[in-house]
Amino acid sequence: MIDLHTHTVFSDGVLIPAELARRAAVAGYRALCFTDHADESNIAHILENLRRFVARSSAFFEINLFAGVELTHVPPALIADHVARARELGADLVVVHGETVVEPVAPGTNLAAIEAGCDVLAHPGMLTEAEARLAAERGVALEITTRKGHSLTNGRVAALARQCGAKLVINNDAHEPGDLVSRDLRRKVALGAGLTDEEREQAEANALALVQKMLRA
Repeated sequence: MIDLHTHTVFSDGVLIPAELARRAAVAGYRALCFTDHADESNIAHILENLRRFVARSSAFFEINLFAGVELTHVPPALIADHVARARELGADLVVVHGETVVEPVAPGTNLAAIEAGCDVLAHPGMLTEAEARLAAERGVALEITTRKGHSLTNGRVAALARQCGAKLVINNDAHEPGDLVSRDLRRKVALGAGLTDEEREQAEANALALVQKMLRA
């Protein structure tokens, strides 16, 4: 299992990176990316600390660890600049907090994130066909999430990804220990979203491909 979307005490998670890494490893995860909520005010602080932790500590955990950010409630007009800034600061992965139906995310966020070439568009809510087609063209992965609330539109995301040929990944959006779901529940969430077992396996392969890309960087 791979989770490319998690949070620590550097935003609204309850665990320091070391404990999140240890708990994920024990739960059976083979790779984990820390993606704390970021905007202009804290992006440098988050990446400085997460990158230092990964560089100095990851070799001692039985799991591949990466440092990223989740750009959250950033105005759509600023998203491209923030994606570029995150990469300049050394982010292994850039996630954008999509237009989930349970938060007041600014309209246009999904499109701006895809146009900016983020790596993963998290919980994109009422994703449009045009956005899904653009994600397929740009190689932006769309998220199927196990997190309550955000998962309400998983079925729509899965259907549009299938229709438009967009890549999917499965993430927990983990904030606390109980969010690191088991392999069985992860599978059930994917199938409940309408994915076939073959499509679920492809989503897992998509996440692995991103991990391999980060390892080569």
